[in-house]
Amino acid sequence: MAVPDYVPPLIITCIWGFIGIICPFFARGPNKGVTQCCLMLTATTCWLFWLCCYMTQLNPLIGPKLSMNEIMIMAREWGNEIKDTMDVVV
Repeated sequence: MAVPDYVPPLIITCIWGFIGIICPFFARGPNKGVTQCCLMLTATTCWLFWLCCYMTQLNPLIGPKLSMNEIMIMAREWGNEIKDTMDVVV
């Protein structure tokens, strides 16, 4: 059974949401405001960094640079042997 596409972002968002929204209410000590601010900023920036990395992997702009020899070897090993090099678009 495959995991739906929306599950990983939802789980990570819930984790960082908990850290940034719920955890600041449990801050104690003389620097309570600073601790709350640090927790909220940390959660926000970590979540945003994760989101950028996750979304970048969904549609990469740069792919691997392969030589014709490497393409032919991969095709042969994967069972899609290319008979004519005109079938390869580089």
